[in-house]
Amino acid sequence: MKELVLKMSKTAVVIGSQWGDEGKGKITNYLSEKAQVVVRFQGGDNAGNTINFDDNVYKLHLLPSGIFNRDTKNILGNGMVINPRSLLKEIESMQLRGVPCDNLFVSDRAHVVFDFNIGIDTFNEDRLGNQKIGTTKKGIGPTYMDKAARSGIRMADFISSDFRALYIKQGNRKNEEISYLGGEPIDVVGSLKEYEALAKKIAPYVTDTVAMVNESYDKGEKILFEGAQGSLLDIDFGTYPYVTSSNTSTGGVATGSGLAFNKIEDVVGIVKAYTSRVGSGPFPTELLNETGKFIREKGNEYGTTTKRPRRVGWLDTVVLKYSMMINGITGISLMLLDVLTGIEELKICVGYNVDGKEIHTIPARVNDYEKYKPIYITLPGWKEDITNVKSFDELPENAQNYIKKIEELCGVDVCYFSVGPEASQTVIRRELF
Repeated sequence: MKELVLKMSKTAVVIGSQWGDEGKGKITNYLSEKAQVVVRFQGGDNAGNTINFDDNVYKLHLLPSGIFNRDTKNILGNGMVINPRSLLKEIESMQLRGVPCDNLFVSDRAHVVFDFNIGIDTFNEDRLGNQKIGTTKKGIGPTYMDKAARSGIRMADFISSDFRALYIKQGNRKNEEISYLGGEPIDVVGSLKEYEALAKKIAPYVTDTVAMVNESYDKGEKILFEGAQGSLLDIDFGTYPYVTSSNTSTGGVATGSGLAFNKIEDVVGIVKAYTSRVGSGPFPTELLNETGKFIREKGNEYGTTTKRPRRVGWLDTVVLKYSMMINGITGISLMLLDVLTGIEELKICVGYNVDGKEIHTIPARVNDYEKYKPIYITLPGWKEDITNVKSFDELPENAQNYIKKIEELCGVDVCYFSVGPEASQTVIRRELF
């Protein structure tokens, strides 16, 4: 491995490098303590981060991980789609636990998720039967559809005097769609009163966050961009159609926040020490055996938002190298390394076998990808407890070799690694931010 060179950046992005649920919340919360600004740039309450802060566990779905730091500006960017009911519920829940959320700012350009979006999402998913995409039924996809169709309602509209007319027009149009699909229309007029009340509560948080982010950059403030979901769920680069409805890769940072792409300095790729995914879609290294069950239970592999059991499998470096490429990842944070303790032999996928040919890329068609068979290398595991190690050198030799092999295969340094859920169980080899 090449020597780790110290370099601190002013802007950094935290990106999931696999299919999501890599443990982004922990490292984002750690890095957010150094930031003056933390920005969510895509997705909605279909995301979920588990944060351990001051010996308390928090489940965040919309709020950025910097919300605990009073001096940090936390921004929900224009690339997000936001359910106002969910947002206020999360804010109120945090306030009851002593987190005031007065450092939260919501983009006036972010789109609003309404009940009719959720209704359409739920109906479309249910009617797919065994071919379900795996959506969380939060209305995320239909809201992004409205955005692309230029018919959506944005936060600026939501808190304006024009909202009533816009909502009735859009609600009636959506009810026609729901009825055509065979679903149950919503009560547009009846729901309007609730949304107007929600708008009044949200209005104090809504502002021009594009200007905020750029002003902070010009002042030299440290800005951290927090991704949701994983790179393989990106609408353009993921395993389509089993993806989310936004750009979860670094390409979404500029369009979802308003800060130009050439102002991004470092990208931290969050990598789970194995692989997991929720929902349908190809998963070449999936373990449908006792080892898979062992990893799932030890790693508590159940969705933060959905509680669904996650599918688990061996680490796949074809996926990782693809993610490094599309994101420009400059450093890896390796999470849940301790979960692998006790497994006698560890496998790492280094390529795919397709009709006798060795392939090192991910195809555009999932029908093709489902035929890909993993090519593995095998490394000896370790039995020693690593949950209290404070440095790379304290790791068992086999654990060190596992990390070194990941660096060798991916061509990117492991700058952080995690040996447990607590903040103190994150080992720093090189700071990026």
